[in-house]
Amino acid sequence: MGDSHTWTAAPAAAEQARSVLAAAWSCAVTAEGGREEFVGAHTVADDGRVLLHVPEDSALLAAAICAPRGEPSAVLEFADVAPVPVRGRIRVRLWLAGWFAPEEGHLVFRPTRVVLRRPSGAVVVDLDEFAAAAPDPLATAEARLLTHLADCHGDAVERLTRLVDADSLHGAVRVRPLAVDRHGLTLRIERARAHGDVRLPFHAPADDVAQLTERMHVLLTQASAASCPRALQRQRTDGDG
Repeated sequence: MGDSHTWTAAPAAAEQARSVLAAAWSCAVTAEGGREEFVGAHTVADDGRVLLHVPEDSALLAAAICAPRGEPSAVLEFADVAPVPVRGRIRVRLWLAGWFAPEEGHLVFRPTRVVLRRPSGAVVVDLDEFAAAAPDPLATAEARLLTHLADCHGDAVERLTRLVDADSLHGAVRVRPLAVDRHGLTLRIERARAHGDVRLPFHAPADDVAQLTERMHVLLTQASAASCPRALQRQRTDGDG
């Protein structure tokens, strides 16, 4: 990769955790009443509290009413799933431990511990940073953007591999867009029995879709000026690509 791609900025743990919350459509809740799965039932307050709408006969509601106020009584789990089909589709998991309180027809969950499990390992997120963080501005649009890139612009994805070090492409059988945020695009490089990820950082953060379009055009322009990776050239010669 060239000098223009040595910056590998990525979202901070608190921002990534808030992005998972913003984009997630479902969550699992474990409490004294057991484990329940909820789909389309939660929203998130500006300070990171989770507002959960549950049926009146939910065991979780009864457990929340009976639990000592302020004591950790439940764990919420969110899975960040890649919108594009790839091997190892869960990108990160988010766990929130804390307590529920009934409030105006729903349950309000206040976290006392936030853990983000990335492929590189688990990170405990500072509660003040979590409360103050905002989700990535592209979080709720990411699924649509990545799906469009994968389905309609496969040629662009292949061109972007010219920005990837040839060693990272050794043995590659498929390259797919895995994630995008305001700081950059991540590609999933799949091999016969393994996979790895490569990040292509933007030259500046993108605060909206219009800025993302410009950042992607810059990457593609740089890729067009680069030589085609030898690994992919061999693929096409051997009939695998």
